This record gives sequence, C-alpha cells and structure tokens, in this order.
Amino acid sequence: MTSTAETPGRRPQAKRRVGDLVFSGSAVGAGVLILVTLGAVTVFLIAQGVPGFVADPEGASLLGGKTFWQYVGPLAFGTVWAALLALLIAVPISLGIALFISHYAPRRLSQLLGYVVDLLAAVPSVVFGLWGFLVLAPAVKPVYAWLSENMGWFPFFAGQVSVTGRTILTAALVLAVMVLPIMTAIMREIFLQTPTLHEEAALALGATRWEMVRMAVLPFGRAGIVSGAMLGLGRALGETMAVAMVLSATGAVTIHLLTSDNPSTIPANIALKWGDGGFGLNVNVLIGTGLILFVITFAVNAIARWIVNRRKAFSGAN
Repeated sequence: MTSTAETPGRRPQAKRRVGDLVFSGSAVGAGVLILVTLGAVTVFLIAQGVPGFVADPEGASLLGGKTFWQYVGPLAFGTVWAALLALLIAVPISLGIALFISHYAPRRLSQLLGYVVDLLAAVPSVVFGLWGFLVLAPAVKPVYAWLSENMGWFPFFAGQVSVTGRTILTAALVLAVMVLPIMTAIMREIFLQTPTLHEEAALALGATRWEMVRMAVLPFGRAGIVSGAMLGLGRALGETMAVAMVLSATGAVTIHLLTSDNPSTIPANIALKWGDGGFGLNVNVLIGTGLILFVITFAVNAIARWIVNRRKAFSGAN
C-alpha cells in the first residue's frame, strides 16, 4: 500500500512560478553585469595605462621631460587634498541638515527640505562650475584677504592671496556643495530609522532633545554617517568639470589654500589635456593617471566598507 505521508526530514518544495524565475534571473544578471563592467574597465585601464607608466619622457610630450611618477604625483596629491578639504567642509553641514530635517523641523518643512536636497543632487556639475567661476570666486576674494591678513601665521592661509579667487579652497567649496545632497540624504534616512523606543526612553529619563539625539540617534547612525561621508569623498575624488572650470592650477604641491599656486586634480587634468595630447603615448599617460585615480577611489571605498562592517554590530544602519 502506497503511503501519502511525506518522508520525515524532507521539506516540501514550493512551486516556482514564472514570475519568480524571471525576477531571480534578472537580479542575478544585474549583479553579474556590474562585475563584468567593473572587470572590463579594469582590464582596459591596465592594458592602456601600463604603457604610460614606463613611457619615455622624450616620446610623450605631455610629460614635459618628467617621468610618469613625477607627473602623476602632484596630480594625485591635488585630487586627495581637494577631496579631503571638501569632506571637512561638507560633513558637519550635512550632519546638521540631516538632523534638522529628521528631528527638529516641523513635518511640512522637513518634507520640503527633503525634496530640495534631493533635487539639488540632480544639478549638473557644469552648473556648479559656472556658479563657482562667475559667482563664488569673486565673492570670496575679500574673505581670503581677511584670512591672509589676520591668520597668515597659519600655514594654510599664508602666502600672497590670489587676485582671481580661483584657488584650491574655492574648488573645495564647490565640491562640498556638490556632495552635500547625497551625504545629507543618506544621513537623513539613517536617522529616521532610529528605533522610536530608544528616543522615547531617552526623553522619558529626562533628556533634552539634543541629549536624546546625542545618546540615541548619533550612535545608531554612526555607520550611516561614515557611509555617507565616504560616498561623498568618492564623488569628490572623481569630479571633473566643476574643478576644471573653477581651479586655476599650476601643478604645484602646496598646502596653501589662498595663493595662485594650486595643485591640479587627475580628472580635471585629463579633461583639460585630452585635446592637446590625445594621441600616441600621451593617451597612455592620461589613461595611466586614470588608473591611479581608479586605485585611489577603490581604496577609499574598501576602507569605508571595512569601517562600516566594524560598526554594524552597534548600528542598524547596515
């Protein structure tokens, strides 16, 4: 006699519908596509950029008699320096805006500010470049003169002030405005996910709103703050047109923020030099600098992921 009872220990198999198969296949395909695209970009940069590493200075006019590493060193310094300055400016502002939207502003105002922040992220970089070149650079010249006069003893503000205002600090200010929306959006969403019971418990114990934010919201959103900051740093590292339009670069390696001697960045240098040296070994040199930027960005993202993974046990942000 055949028994209809299921075999002990065997889990029943759910019937797989066509929609489930299509969805799972699409998800797997999208994930594989990202890996394939990243691999293709990596192979292209290595194949086309490595010849630039060993290019003869006499054969590549773009190098100007320097070796590749002497050429790319100041560019890498300027890229990291401008991005770090932008991050230093943007993180406190983004944190304050996100906290105001999520825990201080009235509901209607917070919704409006949230829409404005999201729309600001859609502004093209060339618009920020025009604003920085035509509006911000002339406006900050009196401020730079005051900083040089009253704080010139500090190394960052030493030296002769630029007459155009197109300095590395101006470029960093433009980058800070550009990365504000994405950083603010991430921090805002993380702060809104703070468990209500944690907030109510802090308030019930007599904490003020700021003490509640400091003891409940900020610890919960620590990983999200780091993630938003690193994502903004990656955006600042790769920004091209806004920096190329605002920064008056001379290729110098300096920490002075207000002078006319400014380091350039790798993306801006590629955009500005491609038309002049877009053939032969010059192409390999420019692609080689792009490979260096790729490695820097990859390292920044890897460090950010490591920091977030270390903190995720203490936060619901990941």
